[in-house]
Amino acid sequence: MPNRLKDETSPYLLQHADNPVDWYPWGPEALGRAKAENKPILLSIGYSACHWCHVMEHESFENPAIAALMNELFVNVKVDREERPDLDSIYMSAVQAMTGRGGWPMTVFLTPEGVPYYGGTYFPPEDRGHMPGFPRVLKAVGEAYASQAQEVIRNAEQMREMLQCPLVPTERGGLDRAMLDAAEGGILRAVDRREGGVGGAPKFPQPMPLEFLLRSYVRTGNPLALDAVTLSLDKMAAGGIYDQLGGGFHRYATDGIWLVPHFEKMLYDNAQLARIYLQAYLVTGAPRYRQIVEETLAYVQREMTDPAGGFYSTQYADSEGEEGKFFVWHPDEVDALLGSDDARLFSAYFDVSAGGNFEGHNILHTTESAESVARMHGVSVERLHDAIERGRSTLFDAREARIKPARDEKVLAAWNGMMLRAFAEAAAALDRADYREVAVRNATFLTNEMVRDGRVLRSWKDGTAKLNGYLEDYANLADGLIATYEATFDARWIDRAREVVDVMIEQFTDDANGGFFDTGRDHEQLVSRPKDIFDNATPSGNAVAADALQRLALLTNEERYRQAAAGVLDTFGAVAAKHPTGFGRLLSAVDLALGEAKEIAIVGHPDAADTRALVRAVFERFVPNRVVAVGAPGDDTTLPLLEGRGMREGRATAYVCQDYVCQAPVTAVAELVAQLSDS
Repeated sequence: MPNRLKDETSPYLLQHADNPVDWYPWGPEALGRAKAENKPILLSIGYSACHWCHVMEHESFENPAIAALMNELFVNVKVDREERPDLDSIYMSAVQAMTGRGGWPMTVFLTPEGVPYYGGTYFPPEDRGHMPGFPRVLKAVGEAYASQAQEVIRNAEQMREMLQCPLVPTERGGLDRAMLDAAEGGILRAVDRREGGVGGAPKFPQPMPLEFLLRSYVRTGNPLALDAVTLSLDKMAAGGIYDQLGGGFHRYATDGIWLVPHFEKMLYDNAQLARIYLQAYLVTGAPRYRQIVEETLAYVQREMTDPAGGFYSTQYADSEGEEGKFFVWHPDEVDALLGSDDARLFSAYFDVSAGGNFEGHNILHTTESAESVARMHGVSVERLHDAIERGRSTLFDAREARIKPARDEKVLAAWNGMMLRAFAEAAAALDRADYREVAVRNATFLTNEMVRDGRVLRSWKDGTAKLNGYLEDYANLADGLIATYEATFDARWIDRAREVVDVMIEQFTDDANGGFFDTGRDHEQLVSRPKDIFDNATPSGNAVAADALQRLALLTNEERYRQAAAGVLDTFGAVAAKHPTGFGRLLSAVDLALGEAKEIAIVGHPDAADTRALVRAVFERFVPNRVVAVGAPGDDTTLPLLEGRGMREGRATAYVCQDYVCQAPVTAVAELVAQLSDS
């Protein structure tokens, strides 16, 4: 019989609905039973694309004997970390404190009050080397609570006190450009000068420090900053971490050269990487970067978009029980599909060999330039390009006939906000109406389906939205809505962003210590109230909030938005400068605060050619510290940037202001470009 998870919407929880374990979702029923029976809680946290989560399920949670032991000794609670980042953050901190390491699956044993007293990650079904078997752990931990409850509770309370202490000391103080210079130096020292990226194997894409370096290059002209960015982007785009046929990035590379990925694809990675490649394209003009942006967004449109307009969370690594099977190739397949001559050139370019580079098969990647490969094989570059493009198209079509990896089709507000900004910015920068349509559809979906009575909800699936939104949900949604305004100049998106931000400030502000908590004032009371300020795979909610609040303040001239952003930056800015690789997004917000942002107002008829020409002049270059408002003459009811400004001589007119000083209004594109270039 299915357990209590059968009515959940999370694909991860539903995967466990037929386990013999008497699973509960986190909530009053489970917590109430634990208190009523004075029984400890076994909390298991994972996510649907987690390989070892599935291994532990198969080995232990599907095992009737182990399940019986769990049911006898504990109230068993299963949590999807992507739905409940608050629980994941709290209990991951506890596990790391207990064991010195963390990860998923996470297994934590709690008192009936929800306080952790023992924990770990994956446990095998029997003793294995230095790892105790799960049954032995269950018996020992259960017996400890049964026979030594007071001591367990006393030790657990010490853990509660630790969890309630801030992990990072704040260093309040003013912001200055020396902080940005120090942060630039810190990131550059961490960059892998041979393979790009920050750190060695396994290599994770880290777009946030790269974006800060790109902004730093615009600010200082330091060529080392630009070199670090382009090296990293070139290496990732050439590697197996990038899907050379279907577009989009896998989660990370298991090696140090970006070749062998963990094959899952996450929405948040592709949102952030699409943005950094777009920014690099605007800075360098390199066509390859634009290609990566367009292929990545095409992948999201094709594979990760719900008919209702939301974006799915994850595409799994496995298909037919094997990791990466959908994505890899054998030379015989390539030969059969392309014919000997095209196959020879295609295989040379994408390094397809008889021995393979992944368990006897081949992950497509490039190690040589097209010019070098063409020269080695005695053909023109044009002939090679023809073979490459025909091969990519043919292999992609053949791959579409394979059994695809499954997806986690829940829609998360924070991750959707990230992808919304990516589509909106690409629409504006590349003048792509189709991207603009995707952005508007997603913004409409999010504001209609995932905001209820003014409150953002965390998760949506199959028509049902639920769970309190977290700081990152509010901040990223507002961030995406502001970008949607700048892609459409439809003032309703600023209105929606303000509604979201107003609730965010009221619900999440830490009045005592500055910045924002991750959970709202009326969220359920947990062991501690988390406040995660570090960037991880996704940016911290505080960093996104600081960025979005500043941009909204510039557009609306609302001082309380500016003050709320300053509360974050003044509290964490100095810490960020000292630990820059963990604070890339916050440092970009500091750069915005110190960058004397350009406030650009364009007054003209939105569909007129002269208005569009001025708008294109703004968005076809990377001007990181700027906001843009566009409206027809007299359309000054929403945004102060447009107030009192009109067209000159009947022509669309641009007004550029910076640091409380405005330049002369201009009507010519060349004059506007000159003002944008003037720092």
